[in-house]
Amino acid sequence: MAEIMPEVAAAYEDVRNDKTETDWLLIEYVDDKKDVLALSGTGSGSLAEFVEQLKDDQAAFGYVRIIVGNDELSKRAKFLFVAWCGPNVKVLRKAKLSVHIANVKAVIKSFAVEVSASSKEELNEKDIQLLLKKAMGANYDRQASQY
Repeated sequence: MAEIMPEVAAAYEDVRNDKTETDWLLIEYVDDKKDVLALSGTGSGSLAEFVEQLKDDQAAFGYVRIIVGNDELSKRAKFLFVAWCGPNVKVLRKAKLSVHIANVKAVIKSFAVEVSASSKEELNEKDIQLLLKKAMGANYDRQASQY
């Protein structure tokens, strides 16, 4: 079981709040030995800025607010949950990541799409937007959409 530091819950509420500019958060292990997850960053640069924070030797979790919609009237905030396991993460940490995700989801409860990624290419903005649009449900602009 992983310990989640209290500041993660406050950051989660900040990302969910439409009245703040904060649109992502990143949670990392405090070190390689302890199963303690702490907030390592927040920002307002959307998915692109979030992806810049990810490191190849890092196991982490993220939460991103992304505005999606087919037209101005259907724009909605949707949330992406990311389980990140960089390609150079140690084997034991990789194994624990799959167990600790449940602890993180006890704090980060509401999201439309969950992505497990081990390369930044898997977090391509266009692909993520498409996943989130599909998660919105009805698509009344089907003729202009490519899904």
